[in-house]
Amino acid sequence: MNAIRPLPDLLISQIAAGEVVERPASVLKELVENSLDAGARRIDVQLDEGGVRLMRVSDDGGGIAAEELPLALARHATSKIASLDDLERVGSYGFRGEALASIAAVARVTVTSRRPEAAHASRLRGGQAAPEPAALSAGTVIEVADLYWSTPARRKFLKSEATEYAHCDEVLRRMALARADVAFSLTHNGAMKRRLASTDFPGRAGEILGTDFFPHARPLNVVAGPLRLSGLAALPAYSRSGRDEQFFFVNGRFVRDKLLSHAARQAYDDILHGARHPAYVLFLELDPAGVDVNVHPAKTEVRFRDARGVHQFVFHALQRALAVPLAGAEPAPMVATTSTSSPAGSPSHWNPGRQSSFSVNEPATHAYYEFVRRPQGAVPAPGHFIPPAPTYSGSAPEEEPYLGYALGQLHGVYVLSQNNNGLILVDMHAAHERILYEKLKNALDQGPPATQNLLVPVVLNATETELATAADHTESLHRLGFDVSSAGPHELAVRSIPSLLAAGNVPELLRSLLRELAEQPASRVIESRRNELLATLACHGAVRAHRVLTLPEMNSLLRQMEATERADQCNHGRPTWTQLSMSDLDRLFLRGR
Repeated sequence: MNAIRPLPDLLISQIAAGEVVERPASVLKELVENSLDAGARRIDVQLDEGGVRLMRVSDDGGGIAAEELPLALARHATSKIASLDDLERVGSYGFRGEALASIAAVARVTVTSRRPEAAHASRLRGGQAAPEPAALSAGTVIEVADLYWSTPARRKFLKSEATEYAHCDEVLRRMALARADVAFSLTHNGAMKRRLASTDFPGRAGEILGTDFFPHARPLNVVAGPLRLSGLAALPAYSRSGRDEQFFFVNGRFVRDKLLSHAARQAYDDILHGARHPAYVLFLELDPAGVDVNVHPAKTEVRFRDARGVHQFVFHALQRALAVPLAGAEPAPMVATTSTSSPAGSPSHWNPGRQSSFSVNEPATHAYYEFVRRPQGAVPAPGHFIPPAPTYSGSAPEEEPYLGYALGQLHGVYVLSQNNNGLILVDMHAAHERILYEKLKNALDQGPPATQNLLVPVVLNATETELATAADHTESLHRLGFDVSSAGPHELAVRSIPSLLAAGNVPELLRSLLRELAEQPASRVIESRRNELLATLACHGAVRAHRVLTLPEMNSLLRQMEATERADQCNHGRPTWTQLSMSDLDRLFLRGR
């Protein structure tokens, strides 16, 4: 065996570069973070060939003193921490003091910088012992040329120029979202790709995510003790096929954290089932001592000291923001205190989407329909839309409920309603599905659901799998309100079902339930997959398309929507209703032209 010996400094830096400098985007991230730590208000990025041939980052920050330039390229040299206490409470983006050294080990690096008090700028090229005078008005310019020239084997692992540029662009998008107060520009192969002026958070989010995001976004700004969560969360109508629009920042630093991702996904469980992914830009702020950012050299992983507390806070804050009802029912109070202020940097009148301005007052009774007054939140049982028949009072309409009053049905699928703003179209199955789902959840949370005994048991043919599943999960079926037993060699008899599903198709309901129970252990279905199971039951129990509803039944559906949390979306993330304003209708018919 070879003798043990210390590694050369250059080889040490090249090994470290394997973790820090994964691709050009990794280099860009480190350089932009350094510019932000230096107090830059403008950062310009120039890339050639995806950043492999040349990357040039210019900023107007505080600069580096001439005598400190050699240290800037040295390993473990930094101005950001000096002790373990500093490390445990680090508030800057960088702190390891190894990024520039690692980059210089695998590329040709030139640093030009000037402090405000300096008579001139200074330039240091990689390999030089001392800096030389240079021309620069202020700030710092770092050029990284010929990435991986000294380690050609690593260069072979890079992707195409277009792919590497796309990764660089994504890094800049994240940094721009985190710092809306800083202006950014991005040039690739001489062509301007992005020019972002200094603005507020809503303005920057609109530039990065596009105008389609805002109509579906709900703002949140929740504070609980030392924790604060702010930003924008999109409703399921804006769900994505991938995670490309999920941005989570901890104390301003973009992170990929499994705990935070899990909390966010759980918050969307009630409104986004299946393979779709939510979109959000969220900022978690907490005491720097409560989070360890010294987990990996790339600094995209963090570790929380109170992981469970952070998870629960993020989950409840986001779930509450997504669960604001249309009208008539305030969601259950959360342990946190909801701040009434706008997210940092946003104007007080910020209102990016109509969903964020829903009234939460009890809807007034319209004079045209004399409905029975009920306690707040009390609504007719889903599936039985039989309120008292309407009577015409002959008086002028009073203030209308948010979703107005029904005009009729369209092909037995959509309910048409009129409110003060114009015309509302409601997908009656999707809307009733959400109402039924929320009531099933609430009923199960309060104990075994109320059941309805069937006068005549419903007998259905069953497969061997269905027979075995029913026999193995008798207790679980009882917990969900179903009394099921064998009625013959190939038959099952249903003697009672949950009262909320009394109007549903019993064989269809039971078969869906047995399929869920057969795929997972009973304990997992009832606990971890409960909501998906209830969503399936609600879908099969909801009023079906092409069923003719009376006018009172339609209005009862609208009132229940107003009193139901998350009534904007069905259980699969589809919208349940949409509004056409009078101006929208006028445009369709060219009125006023």
